[in-house]
Amino acid sequence: QVRLVESGGGLVQAGDSLRLSCKVSGRAFSASAVGWFRQGPGRAREFVAAIRWTGDSTHYADSVKGRFAVSRDNAINTVYLQMNSLKPEDTAIYYCGQTTTLRVSIPSFYQSWGQGTQVTVSS
Repeated sequence: QVRLVESGGGLVQAGDSLRLSCKVSGRAFSASAVGWFRQGPGRAREFVAAIRWTGDSTHYADSVKGRFAVSRDNAINTVYLQMNSLKPEDTAIYYCGQTTTLRVSIPSFYQSWGQGTQVTVSS
């Protein structure tokens, strides 16, 4: 059974940085990638970034390019999301998910999700 646990959220001011972690246990052999998504109040879950378990391929939403960076540590099955220059509009619950497909930016193609971690950015 795959389990994902996010951590690292919190309350910060605009311009600050945070690093989120996503610990994956029971990782499926066929797993392709881990993605980060976020969901603000009254909004749909939106893609933020993704990284494949092998190779150097990363993907970012336009809204976070140049500010966020996704990385991984295969030895401990953990994926990170470094968030810099945070803005109030980045406020949301951040979720990590794991997919066995190549459709890394679409939530419905993810098979497993974490419980989420709240990120709040004050102006």
